[in-house]
Amino acid sequence: MPLIRRRPLLRAAAIGGGAYYAGSRAAAGREREEGQEQRIAELEAQAQQSQPAQYQPAPPPQAAPQTGISAATLAQLKQLGELHEQGILTDEEFAQQKQRCLGAGA
Repeated sequence: MPLIRRRPLLRAAAIGGGAYYAGSRAAAGREREEGQEQRIAELEAQAQQSQPAQYQPAPPPQAAPQTGISAATLAQLKQLGELHEQGILTDEEFAQQKQRCLGAGA
């Protein structure tokens, strides 16, 4: 009879020991993750505290110098170019209209 009784106890001890080991490993992993989260939060707080002293906003970009051609003139020239590529305007008509736009826009 002692052999029959040992096996269930041995089995229970093995299962319990395995569960204990798994539980202690999980708890250690949680503690390690909590420590990492705390260190990350501390580093982020330090970075936010030190950033305003080091950070200086860049000066606003300066406007590009005017070329003398307005946006409306550029749109007209683009439209003329498309009409010329489609064959609606001849080379001569395109040149005349281009000179008219550049003369009026400049």
